[in-house]
Amino acid sequence: MEPVYTLTLSDPLADLETAGGKGASLARLAAHGLPVPDGFHVTTAAYKRFTEDNNLAPDIQKRLEEVSLSQPATLEAASRAIRDLFAQAPIPVEISGAIAQAYNRLPGNQPAVAVRSSATAEDLPDLSFAGQQDTYLNIQSPAEVLEAVRRCWASLWTARAIGYRERNKIDHQSVSLAVVVQLLIPAEVAGILFTQNPLNGRSDQALINAAWGLGEAIVGGAVNPDTLVVDKASGAMIERQTAEKQVMTVRVENATQEQPVPLELQQAPALDDRAAAELVRLGVQIEQIFGLPMDIEWALADGALAILQARPITALPSPQALAPGEWILPKPKAQYMRGSLVDLMPNPVSPLFTTMGIPAIADMGITRVMRELTRSEPHLPYDYITTINHYAYMCGSFNRKEWWWILTRMLPSFLRLVREGFKLWRDEIRPSYAQTALDWRDRSFEAMTVDELWRGILELVHGMGEYIASILVATTGSSAGAEMVFRRVYEKMVKREGDAEATAFLLGFNSIAIQAEKSLYDLAEWARNSPELADWLKNTEASQLSQQWTADFPPQGVPQDIWTEWQRGLREHLEHFGHIIYEVDFAKPLPLDDPTPMLQACKMYLRGDGGNPYERQKNLEVNRIESTEAILRRTKGLRRWAFRKSLGLVHSRVEVREDAIADIGLGYPALRRALLELGRRMVQAGAIQAADDIFYLERAEIEAAVSALQSHSPLSTMILAVQERRAALEAARRLNPPPMLPPTKKYMGIDMSYFVPSAENDHTEQVLKGVGASSGRVTAPARVLSSPEDFDDMQPGEVIVAQITTPAWTPLFAMASAVVTDIGGPLSHGSIVAREYGIPAVMGTGVATRRIHSGQMLTVDGSNGTVRLEQDQAPT
Repeated sequence: MEPVYTLTLSDPLADLETAGGKGASLARLAAHGLPVPDGFHVTTAAYKRFTEDNNLAPDIQKRLEEVSLSQPATLEAASRAIRDLFAQAPIPVEISGAIAQAYNRLPGNQPAVAVRSSATAEDLPDLSFAGQQDTYLNIQSPAEVLEAVRRCWASLWTARAIGYRERNKIDHQSVSLAVVVQLLIPAEVAGILFTQNPLNGRSDQALINAAWGLGEAIVGGAVNPDTLVVDKASGAMIERQTAEKQVMTVRVENATQEQPVPLELQQAPALDDRAAAELVRLGVQIEQIFGLPMDIEWALADGALAILQARPITALPSPQALAPGEWILPKPKAQYMRGSLVDLMPNPVSPLFTTMGIPAIADMGITRVMRELTRSEPHLPYDYITTINHYAYMCGSFNRKEWWWILTRMLPSFLRLVREGFKLWRDEIRPSYAQTALDWRDRSFEAMTVDELWRGILELVHGMGEYIASILVATTGSSAGAEMVFRRVYEKMVKREGDAEATAFLLGFNSIAIQAEKSLYDLAEWARNSPELADWLKNTEASQLSQQWTADFPPQGVPQDIWTEWQRGLREHLEHFGHIIYEVDFAKPLPLDDPTPMLQACKMYLRGDGGNPYERQKNLEVNRIESTEAILRRTKGLRRWAFRKSLGLVHSRVEVREDAIADIGLGYPALRRALLELGRRMVQAGAIQAADDIFYLERAEIEAAVSALQSHSPLSTMILAVQERRAALEAARRLNPPPMLPPTKKYMGIDMSYFVPSAENDHTEQVLKGVGASSGRVTAPARVLSSPEDFDDMQPGEVIVAQITTPAWTPLFAMASAVVTDIGGPLSHGSIVAREYGIPAVMGTGVATRRIHSGQMLTVDGSNGTVRLEQDQAPT
């Protein structure tokens, strides 16, 4: 195939490899109909032919070998020698002919043009290479264009360009150069537009620099320009600073030069509000095309704007999204609450889980479960689970049709829900979900087609949705009801003074969370038998252990066979328990992704802290059995029957409640791997910057990307959207989500304090109010844990203060003196585990993680449900 030496400006072949960064950008803009001056590309094939025909590579390489970054003079010497080579070398006839022909096709008689260098490593998101190569303005004949092209080629080898590539470790031989030739706009005003404010990182603001004449005065720093800050959505002027502009770049015969600005214009605004708004509108279009904040050179002539260049902005400050100031309800008259499943979503929810995970639970999952158990088509709110300011809420309001279904179908089916819901979960939905997880667990996602990958993702999400919906009915809901029934029977009909508390009959089961803790204890005990390994584990930070445990070679002093066996043991632990979730949002990492918390637990056991989980669980089990036998020995008739019946019911539910929550994550390892593989393919296609950016996309956006990947079509860039959503979720973390919206303490006559976190006004300056979930009273220092990354900070005897705890947190309880949470109630994981460990717990304070700081002394009263913030009281 014959090489192509020139291309029209909007030619689809004008990509990075062919037309360089600047050229590819202009071609893309022109193809989208932006006001880009007409012109053509001199392709990289022309540069390569020129250097090959003149055999320049050996001499260039020889000069580069003499370069040293520590000696700037060597850069200058190499540059002069290489540029002399270019000046003396003839341009092949085929190239000069193609350039002359392309120039002559431009409108006008020998029109004035700008000749700009466009390197293949230029105008990229991470390295802009701005100003590394040359630009020549006001060129007006084929001969002058040819000479300007030659000088552009030579500018690939300026001292600055050579040094830039050396410092950034870019192979000189991998870089080539194209040239863009465009009609020169006789600008009256010109400047630069940043589509994201580079001063504060605000993505909702654009910043404009403007000055009289051609834009070279601004680019070269010769003039102090006007600065305008404009709202991108409305085009309204936010701020205007008019500078005293003393010089301007203007056209003269066959060249440009700087001249003084006329006195009457020096302090006059160069760009009015209307033109600024129009320029920002064009900038927003360009930003949407590239999916990135853009640095755009522009010009204004005869009232018309022209786009001269566009490149990604580099080195922007992190965008600081404003935290939402109000809580706008999706349905103004509805009631929303943070309880039930929402307990497992304490943080702002990712866009992907919001648009894919929540619908799978609230629509597909609950619909299927309720259809089977009520023998009817369910009618529940479309936003039964929704998000407000990125936080998950459950909707507790229903329209007439929904109330009719609840009253005539759901409530009459209550006993079936309790009885058959458990069987549906145990016999159908959990085995199906476990099998789906197993089917996809060991597959090579890297070898799959996009269609196969997406099918796997959908299957795993669907399985997750049905599973979570089923446990809401079968285990979480029914166990709550069963426990309430048992407590009432026991306390009203059976209990006498001196008898065990009702909780004693509900503890000591060998749940998955307890099995995981035992597994870590066993690992620590095994390591204790190797002094070298035990010393290394005890004296190394858990975060560092997490990075080193997969290494082929052991740490210094640790025998290879001991190291290999330790790795095998930890790997087996992760295979069995690494899926246990920290949060239900599958965008959040699992213990499998980062075993730091597990390694911290091993260190704890090696230090002798935490006690023996086998003994603790066995003692609770023995106490449960003995307490049960004591009651059965002394009761008869109706009391005995009611006790046995209610206890059997609650045991059948409580025994599996924690296991059901732990198994939510069965499909998450495969699901996260599949999503990250799809994310990597989207990175390769230029849609996002990192594989885990996929969690900040919405389902519809991913479906569009999958369709484009399947048809080998270009993907829309979503980089800017991801940046904005990351910033928005980070800002949302600073919020304190109200437990009820609108705020209320009672709903339909029911006291909601048992089900949702406390409100802000329930607390005093010194005392936080919550739900007493495990009795006892202790004064000790706090340890605020915002995520598993903080587990390494936990010290024995401290009070765990967290938004919520899940089964993956269980090992920490062995170190804790008490636990306090923002959300949760008597039946949440933290309450159950705290009772098993015999430590006080206060749940659902709503504000603990915001009002308490690590090291602060607390008095936690699990009997009264209060947390007192002490001053300098010693721990007891």
